[in-house]
Amino acid sequence: MIEVSPIVLAVAGAALAIWMGAALYILVTGMRMRRHSRNLRDQADRLAALLQSAPAIPMMVRSDGKIETPARLAQWLGRDSVPAYLSDLTGEEGGVTEKSRTGLHDDIIAAQRGAKPFTRTLKIENSDRTLLASGGASDAELANPGSALVWLFDISASQKHIEELESESVLLHEALQALSGLIEAAPLPIWHRNSDLRLSLVNTAYVEAVEAQSAAEVIEQETELFEVIDGLHPRDAAGVALGKNEIVTHVAPATLHGERRMMKVIEVPMGKSGVAGYAIDRQDFESARAEQVRLVASQRDMLDRLSAAVAQFGPDRSLTFWNHAFISLFALQPDHLMDHPEFERVLDRMREGGRIPEHRDFPAWRAERREWFRSPDAREENWLLADGTHLRVFAQPMPDGGLLLIFEDRTEQVQLSSARDTLLRVRTATFDSLFEGIGVFASDARLSLWNNRFRTIWNVEEEVLAAHPRIDDFMNMMAPRLAKPPQAGLVRELMRSCTVDRKQRNGRVTFADGRTFDFAAIPLPDGNALFTMLDVTDSRRIEQVLREQNEALAEADRVKTAFLANMSYDLRTPLTSIGGFAEMLKGGYAGDLSDMGREYVGAIIESTGKLSSMIDTVLDLTQGEAGTLPLERTPVELASLIESCRGRWAAAAAEKNIELVADIKPSAGRVMADDKRIAQAIDHLVENALSAVSNGGRVLLHADGQVQTARIVVSDDGPGMDAKQQARAFDRFSSVAGQRRGENLGLGLPLARQLVEAHGGKLTLISEPGEGTVLTMELPRGDLPRLSGSGSAQQSDSDSASDKTDNGD
Repeated sequence: MIEVSPIVLAVAGAALAIWMGAALYILVTGMRMRRHSRNLRDQADRLAALLQSAPAIPMMVRSDGKIETPARLAQWLGRDSVPAYLSDLTGEEGGVTEKSRTGLHDDIIAAQRGAKPFTRTLKIENSDRTLLASGGASDAELANPGSALVWLFDISASQKHIEELESESVLLHEALQALSGLIEAAPLPIWHRNSDLRLSLVNTAYVEAVEAQSAAEVIEQETELFEVIDGLHPRDAAGVALGKNEIVTHVAPATLHGERRMMKVIEVPMGKSGVAGYAIDRQDFESARAEQVRLVASQRDMLDRLSAAVAQFGPDRSLTFWNHAFISLFALQPDHLMDHPEFERVLDRMREGGRIPEHRDFPAWRAERREWFRSPDAREENWLLADGTHLRVFAQPMPDGGLLLIFEDRTEQVQLSSARDTLLRVRTATFDSLFEGIGVFASDARLSLWNNRFRTIWNVEEEVLAAHPRIDDFMNMMAPRLAKPPQAGLVRELMRSCTVDRKQRNGRVTFADGRTFDFAAIPLPDGNALFTMLDVTDSRRIEQVLREQNEALAEADRVKTAFLANMSYDLRTPLTSIGGFAEMLKGGYAGDLSDMGREYVGAIIESTGKLSSMIDTVLDLTQGEAGTLPLERTPVELASLIESCRGRWAAAAAEKNIELVADIKPSAGRVMADDKRIAQAIDHLVENALSAVSNGGRVLLHADGQVQTARIVVSDDGPGMDAKQQARAFDRFSSVAGQRRGENLGLGLPLARQLVEAHGGKLTLISEPGEGTVLTMELPRGDLPRLSGSGSAQQSDSDSASDKTDNGD
């Protein structure tokens, strides 16, 4: 048996004791750590549950793009699962819109590489959900370097509310701008005082009223529009309105633009915001009211002087005014009228005096007249009194509900009408005894009066004339009896022109049996037209001599025209050759040209065109100065002529974006003129205006007329001309007209004036620098051609020459 020493046993016991103590310590420590681990796990579970229910979701994006985030993010993104990598999130199927994923990818990369924080709004595809991403570099304790931590918040409800607020803000801003613009544009002074009653806002009308430079100056200097208002300083008057907390109205004088005027002042309290106010100019209203009082007094004084009886009733049907003729006509006592009797009582008084028509049912008749007060239109009727007096009664309802009655004694007029019938019978007998044939056509072109000579000349039955045929129908029936039936249409047109233009027309007509008559269409004061016919068959021999002389003059005119035509040919021939060769060069007949060569050829063609136009203009000017300008006068409808010319101006106006307006009044009518020459003159005037007006300008062509003349006005809003330029505008080769039209010669306006003056008219110019130019062409109407000289296509040469002599041609 081995003996163990006590020392060994002691050491072994000590080691065992130490081991047991260590084991016990480890056991206690393990149990404590287990309890701590369980607590930490419970805390982690609670934090995970709290994080799961939180309105934000964390998303860790590691340096390799791997994403760590709760599964709840998949629901927000509208995906079946959470994206595993950043490329999945920012890809096409990541769940966010293209714009959002591009920006998010760039922001996360910047946070990973440069620790740059970011905040971005993300829109989810196919959803109204909006997310707010706020992120930056991840803490080193949470992840490896190069990772980014992004917190995602669901702000859909907040974003919608923000959009609604933004929309409401825009509407409020627009309303405020509109209100501010309205206040600023208001024609009456408007102001606002802050809580200490000092001016804080004024509009332009206020600034102009106090003759200040700006609103800031008015507010800075506290310039008041009124000196005092009801004995108080304007600030104190505003304080009264603010203290009462109600709108207060005052009437106070103010000096506006050096004139003392009465103003109505309205102060509107606005609580803590202060007081707003505005002023209305009542000076014109007060003046108008005073003027109305004077007008009523003057009107009544005038009515009192009328020979017609006048009575006025108020809205309550009481008599408010009467004149002396009313008392005299109806034999009324002034004392009875001073009590202002009602309408019915006045009718009763008039009946007692026998001054109204007799009726079986007078009350019903009176009730019908009482309805005059409520009638929307004026009433008129005739009264025949028992003593033979004829009264014309005019009842006018007044705007205030009253009634104005006017009684006109027409007894004398009825007697005059009877006398007129007698005079008409005398006139008819006188007409029948005249040698000339006479017919009177009414304003509606119907034959209303004729004598026996008229019926004999046309060889028609009395029954035909008694049907009062129109001039159109009558001349159509008579056409076969004329040597030239188309002349019937000319007679018809001359009669119509006489009726419309109120000017005498003359002509000659030849019957098939050889008789020749001069006729005249003469306008009468009552609007009718007198048609007279005189037998001039014997005077035809004298006319033949005049016709031969006229032919000799025409031959001389032809010689002159031939000379001018030859001269024009000699001038144009070289130009034609130059232009033709230039066109051939341009067309490549001489080979291809360089760019500069083509430019030179284009310049030659353009110059020859301009030179040809200048030659035409010079020739016209030369003929005009020599008095040889050929004119073929025919009836010209100015409206049709201008309309036919507009196409020539459209391209030039469109090229400069010029608004070209033509205002042709019906009164422009017709003139006896050469349509080509008048069109040429109008072209020059319009082209002058178009060349003077800058891009986007405006040119107006206006045409109207009077009885004797027609007027064409061409105006523009160009730079205008001073007095020196106006004095030289019509000079030949003047630089003024040339500059306005882009010409060197400046012949447009001089030629236009010669063309107008050749027709017996005149061309005037009015202009102001910076205000534009107005050119006015006045043309005489001239006599329309007579029937026998109206058209060479319907008459022989001899008749045409004679007719031109008769019409002053």
